[in-house]
Amino acid sequence: MFRPLELFIGLRYTRAKRRNHFISFISLTSMLGIALGITALITVLSVMNGFQQELRGRILAMTAHATLSRWDGLVDDWAAVRTQALRNPAIRGGAPFIKGEAMLNNASLVSGALIQGILPAEERQVSDIGGKVIQGSLEDLRPGGFGVVLGLELANALGVGLGDKVTVITPQANVTPAGVLPRLKRFRVVGLFKAGMYEYDRGLALAHIADVGKLFQYPEGAVNGVRLRLDDLFQAPRLARQLASQLPEGYLARDWTQDHASFFRAVQIEKTAMFVILTLIVAVAAFNIVSALVMVVTDKQADIAILRTLGATPLSVMGIFIVQGITIGLVGTLLGLVGGVALATHVDVVVPFIERTFGTKFMPPDVYLISDLPSQVQWGDVTTIGLVAFGLATLATLYPAWRAARTQPAEALRYE
Repeated sequence: MFRPLELFIGLRYTRAKRRNHFISFISLTSMLGIALGITALITVLSVMNGFQQELRGRILAMTAHATLSRWDGLVDDWAAVRTQALRNPAIRGGAPFIKGEAMLNNASLVSGALIQGILPAEERQVSDIGGKVIQGSLEDLRPGGFGVVLGLELANALGVGLGDKVTVITPQANVTPAGVLPRLKRFRVVGLFKAGMYEYDRGLALAHIADVGKLFQYPEGAVNGVRLRLDDLFQAPRLARQLASQLPEGYLARDWTQDHASFFRAVQIEKTAMFVILTLIVAVAAFNIVSALVMVVTDKQADIAILRTLGATPLSVMGIFIVQGITIGLVGTLLGLVGGVALATHVDVVVPFIERTFGTKFMPPDVYLISDLPSQVQWGDVTTIGLVAFGLATLATLYPAWRAARTQPAEALRYE
């Protein structure tokens, strides 16, 4: 459709200074509108990608990528299970665990918590909790020592610090001559951690796996399962199913996408909604091209008529205005892509500058889990945005170009 003549005239119309400056103004605003819409879309999606990555990293720093367990909740020979799992080259490490709910008490203060039994030497293979300990150390958890490492918020709620003791009360009960009494045990606080996630800082306590096994009256050596760390966390669903099928009957496998499915699904839905909303802004700017080209067609009626009398076909006339509209859309799209990527990759510079200038804080650290705006540019998103914006701009040129092709030379030149 686009031969050199159509391309030459279409580009000349785009560059030319028109008699009606209002038409040039509309063309310019259409171009800038597309660019601003794309810039906003890339920046917002990149920030949402950064949030998702940051929160996922914080969650997976405290949890395993995959977990192997049995339907009855007890794994007797966890070492054999871990050995078999580690034969897979995609498995980086494994560690046993026991977990259960309990009440923690100090004087008149009581709080519920999840007690998780770990092997300190093995735990570093599957989580980054060791690096989150701000007082004490995981190595202070020794079998028979009944030490506990508390989340910072949980410790504050109980009013305890390093070296203090807390009473752990379990749902199991002891039958004594005095009646049925709850099981309880005194633990000494040997460490505090701060994960940066309120869910863990307020509701998680770590103890040695042997002590937790005694607390919940597990058979010696029995655990709830084996937690695994993978080389590629996105392969967790496939590898978890594969490992479960290789183990004896009765074994189950879960991965991080199942444990936090509702959270990550909500983030993805928000990202999709923002994409749709901001794409509508780009669409509004793109369809401004319709107004600009319709006015150009009206302004160029005589020129179109002359071209028709010189032998230009309706298809050639249509091609001229499609070239003009595509040029406006292409320039706006390229400007938006460059501006969007530039802004998204410098959010960590731009946002602090705005905060200093206006004396405000977009994300106060005492309110939000993340005090800085993270950003991650995904080139797949950038490509999709560019194609969608350019497609909308191209679509917007079709009607004005078709209208120009229907111009009748005699009617257009009658009053010239």
